Amino acid sequence: MVQGWERGTRDAGPGGDEGPARRPAGRLRRGLLALLVAAAVAVPLAGAARPRIPAPPPAHVPPPAVAGLDATYAAHRANAAEAARTAADHGHRDRAAAERALSTRQLLHFDGRGAGLVTEVLGDLAHAGRVAVLVPGSDTGIDTYGRFRATAVALHQRLTREAPTGVRTAVVAWLGYETPGTLSPSVATTGRAEDAAPELRSFVRDVRSVAAPRARISLLCHSYGSVVCARAAAGLDVDDLVFLGSPGTGADTAAALHTRARVWAARGAGDWVEHVPHLDAGLFGITVGFGTDPVSRAYGARVFAAGDGGHSDYFAPGSPSLANLTRIVLGRLQEVTR
Repeated sequence: MVQGWERGTRDAGPGGDEGPARRPAGRLRRGLLALLVAAAVAVPLAGAARPRIPAPPPAHVPPPAVAGLDATYAAHRANAAEAARTAADHGHRDRAAAERALSTRQLLHFDGRGAGLVTEVLGDLAHAGRVAVLVPGSDTGIDTYGRFRATAVALHQRLTREAPTGVRTAVVAWLGYETPGTLSPSVATTGRAEDAAPELRSFVRDVRSVAAPRARISLLCHSYGSVVCARAAAGLDVDDLVFLGSPGTGADTAAALHTRARVWAARGAGDWVEHVPHLDAGLFGITVGFGTDPVSRAYGARVFAAGDGGHSDYFAPGSPSLANLTRIVLGRLQEVTR
């Protein structure tokens, strides 16, 4: 089934037919969808595979607990240091440098194999009453982790400045799944998100067990990460679910997510994702596209202001989007601007 882009429906001419000026746009959307379907079916996913850099297996540690949090960090730091040495021995200097930097940080998880997986904590998670978990979009791995971490740092710095006296905050950068490549067929399907959803559910349970009792947890999901969060949403124990620069979530409405969380969405005026057709289609068992636009009225999310920024600017210091994200995480909901 193909779902119409809300904008196309709203612009329909009398009697429900597209007016002459709208027909080219409709043909363009259908053509783009056809290309997405053809790519997903005809192009092997292996064609987008990333180079496999040698690395040791991840450290085997129990699920994180308050009493053993420092030991968990230490085990994954040691594993990152070993991965850096291995990468350097095989001539991968950039990867080695990235892993050496990671070996100095608070890591809840690290796996240097392939594109790599990293979960890093900024702040005192064990005593945090406000926790933000960030979920990245496509083309995020150890080699590009710095740009993802920068978003976590920007949010953590602002939370630290604006948190009420006595309220501790933490930000968790969760690169807990193998993200699709921006130019790969997998970026137009829900496959990676479906694989990642159980991991995200398990991780949120771990965060809930480690953070302060009755901590407020917000899940901030960027781009393809919004598809991951939507797949994990049903029954997820979070207070707020935020979609940033989303191409769609695979759900027709916020209500279809079956979550108790408040559902938010934002898109910057300069974000190219606005031009992605909000359609979905099934072919040969593959669903291509992600359906309803999360910032549309039809979707039913709480839409907030994101300013003029582009696809990578939602956490830019001084931006309206970062200000609103800070308010959401802190629970100052009446101050969120629309």
